Amino acid sequence: MALSRFTRVFHRPRSAVIGMIHVKALPGTPLHRHRLEKLVEMARSEAQIYAEAGVDGILVENMFDLPYLKGSVLGPEVVACMTRVCHEVRSVTPKKIPCGVQILAGGNQEALAVSKACGLEFIRAECFVFSHVADEGLMDGCAGPLLRYRRAIDADDVLVFTDIKKKHSAHSITDDVSVVEMAEAARFFLADGVILTGSATGQEADHQQLHDVRSVDLPVLVGSGVTKENVHKFINANGFIVGSHFKRDGKWTGELEYHRVKAFTDLVKSLRRD
Repeated sequence: MALSRFTRVFHRPRSAVIGMIHVKALPGTPLHRHRLEKLVEMARSEAQIYAEAGVDGILVENMFDLPYLKGSVLGPEVVACMTRVCHEVRSVTPKKIPCGVQILAGGNQEALAVSKACGLEFIRAECFVFSHVADEGLMDGCAGPLLRYRRAIDADDVLVFTDIKKKHSAHSITDDVSVVEMAEAARFFLADGVILTGSATGQEADHQQLHDVRSVDLPVLVGSGVTKENVHKFINANGFIVGSHFKRDGKWTGELEYHRVKAFTDLVKSLRRD
C-alpha cells in the first residue's frame, strides 16, 4: 500500500531524486536578512534549476532559521511565510514533479497545513515514533495527533515521510530499539515512508542500515550525505533527499549549481538502467 502511494506520486518505485530548497532565514529569526519577496525569488529560481536538471521531486525547508524552535512554539509568521514560499515553488514547478515541505523543528502539523494550502504532495516529519533528544531538546512521538490532523483537514493524499534515528540527535533513550524495529513501528503507525540519515547534515548514511530497513514493507529514503561518489551504494533506496551535494563546494549554505544537479540526475538514470 505505502509503496503504491509512493510510486503514484513519484512515478517510479525506487531511486527518486528529491532536491532540497533551503529557504533563507525567515522574518523574526536571528539570521533574517532578506525581504520576503527576495526569499520567494530565490526559492523560485532554485525550483526552476531543479526542474531543468531533471529531479523527481523538490523539498522545501526553513534550514536557515537557526537556532530552531520546537513546533509547539513556532510563530504564525513561520507558517505564513513558508506558505507563501511553497505556493510560489509549486506554481513554477511542473505538476509532474511532486513538491514537499519540512518545517523545523518538528513543525509537522504546520507542514501538513502548508501542504494542504499549496497543493504539495508530501512532508518530511520529525519524531513520528518514539522519542529522542535533539538540538532543540526532547522530541516526542507525534504519529497519533499528526495523522488525526491530516484526516481532519482532508489531507490524506499528502504523504508523510519520517526520519528514524535522525541526524543532529542523541538516541540513548531508544538504544534498545534497532533501526529496523523503529521502521516497523513507523509502518505500524501508518507512515508513508522512512528516512535514514547520517549523524549530521551532509554526513553519509549507513548503507548497511538501508539493506536492513528495506526488509520492512515501507518505502525507504536516504536523507543525508548522498553524492555522485557514493550513490551507487544507495541505488536500491526508494528515494534520495539531496541538498549539500548540489550546492557550491558541497556545503548546504552554498549556492545551488545546475551542473552538479544535472550530473547527479544523469548518473542516477544510468544506474537505474543497470
